[in-house]
Amino acid sequence: MTQPGRRTHRPSRPDRSHPPRKPDGPARPPADDPARRAALDTLRAVRADDAYANLVLPKLLRDRRISGRDAALATELTYGTCRALGLLDQVLSECVDRPLSKVEPVLLDALRLGTYQLLRTRIPSHAAVASTVDLVRRDLGSRVTGFANAVLRKVSELDEDAWLDRLAPDATEDPVGHLAARTAHPRWIARAFADALGTTGDDLADALRADDERPTVHLVARPGEVSADELAAMTGGEPAPYSPYGVRLDAGGGDPGDLEPIRERLANVQDEGSQLCALALTRPDVDGPDVRWLDLCAGPGGKAVLLGALAAINGGTLDAVEPTPHRAKLVEQITSGLPVTVHVADGRAADLAPGFDRVLVDAPCTGLGALRRRPESRWRRQPSDVGDLTKLQRELLVAALDLVRPGGVVAYVVCSPHLSETVGVLTDVVRKTGATPLDAREFFPGVPDLGAGPHVQLWPHRHGTDAMFCALLRR
Repeated sequence: MTQPGRRTHRPSRPDRSHPPRKPDGPARPPADDPARRAALDTLRAVRADDAYANLVLPKLLRDRRISGRDAALATELTYGTCRALGLLDQVLSECVDRPLSKVEPVLLDALRLGTYQLLRTRIPSHAAVASTVDLVRRDLGSRVTGFANAVLRKVSELDEDAWLDRLAPDATEDPVGHLAARTAHPRWIARAFADALGTTGDDLADALRADDERPTVHLVARPGEVSADELAAMTGGEPAPYSPYGVRLDAGGGDPGDLEPIRERLANVQDEGSQLCALALTRPDVDGPDVRWLDLCAGPGGKAVLLGALAAINGGTLDAVEPTPHRAKLVEQITSGLPVTVHVADGRAADLAPGFDRVLVDAPCTGLGALRRRPESRWRRQPSDVGDLTKLQRELLVAALDLVRPGGVVAYVVCSPHLSETVGVLTDVVRKTGATPLDAREFFPGVPDLGAGPHVQLWPHRHGTDAMFCALLRR
C-alpha cells in the first residue's frame, strides 16, 4: 500500500489493449509436473468449493500416488500460497492492468502459485515461470500463455523484500499494518493479535512470524493404550515439552494419517495446545463423585477421545454433543470403544440431565489461533464474523454452567486470541452467572509465559502450540 505523498515507480505492465499474441511456432506440449499439478488443483478446490487445503491435499496425494520430494514440494507450494494469498494478490495487482476479479479464476490460481514460487521459494525464476506457463497451457491452451509469462516476468523483477518496501505501510506511521504486510496477514487479524499481546513491538512481530510458518505435526497418545515415549519411538518424533500425552513430529514428515499408530487407533493428530486445554479441565479438585463428564461442542472429536480415554481409566463416562449429523458420526467413529455417548443436538439446548462433574465448552470461534494449520482461513474470515460467534459462545458457556453441578468445573476454550472471543465472553458470562473463575495457570504445569491470569493464552511463538485460550470456572 503506497503511502500518501510517496512517489513510487510501478513496473511496466503487459499491454492489454489487444488480445495476447499467439506464440510463434507450434505450442510445445506441457510438461508433466505432478507436484505443481496437485498444488494447483488444491488451490482451485479452496477457491471454488471453500475447501480446506489440509483436507484436500493429503487425499489428492494418496489418490495420485505422489510421494517423496514431489509430495513435499506440493505441500510447500499449496500451504505457502494459501498463507501468502493477500501478499500475492497485492503484487499481482501491480503487474496486471485490470482488477484481479476480471482475471479468469483458473488463470489467477496459476498466477498465484507462480508468484509464490518467485517470491518465497528458492526455485529459480526461469523454472517458476516456465512450470506455471506449462500448467496454464495444459488447462487453458496457448491463448493466455503469453499473458501469464509476461505477468510473472514482471513479478520476478523484484524479490519479496523489494516488493514489500514498495507496498507495505510505513513502520513508524502504521506499525500494525507494516507487520501485517510483512507477514502476509490481514490487518484486522494483526490488530487482534496486538490487542491480545498488549504491544505493537517485537512480541507482535514474533507472533505474526510464527503464525506465518509451517507448523510441526502434533500427536496425542491415547491414554491407557500407549505412552508418549512409546509413541515417539514408533513415529520418530519427540515427546512434547508440556503435554504428558503429546508427541511432536518433524515438519518435513509425510501424511500423519499413514502412520501405523494412527491407523491402529493408538494415537490421533491433535495440537499440543488443544491437549493442554482438555487436560486442564480434568485437574481441578471437585468434591464428591467425579465420573460424569460432558463435551458440549465435540465435533470432530479430538478432545472427546482424550477425555473419553481418561474417563474410562477413572471409571467414568463422557457425553459428547454435536449439532451436525455428519460431524457427530465422526465423533462416534473416533471414540468407538470408549465410554462416550454422542448426542446430535445443539449444545445450547441439548436436553441432557444436569449434574455433570466437568464440562468442556470448546466453542466455535474464528480460529485465528490456528491460522498456520488452516492458512486459507486468514483470508476467509472477516471482522463481521466475530459478533455472531461471540453471541454463540456466551450462550454455550451459560448452558454449560446450567448443566454442571454445584462445585463442578467448566472449561471455556477457543482457538483464538481475539479479546472479544476470550476475555470479553468470559467477563460477560461471569457477571451474569456469578460463576467463580479459577486460576487456570495452576493447571498448565510446566508451561512458561502464561501471563497474569487467571485465564491462559497460549501462543505459537512462545509455546509452539496453536494460540489456544482456556478459562476455568467453578459453579
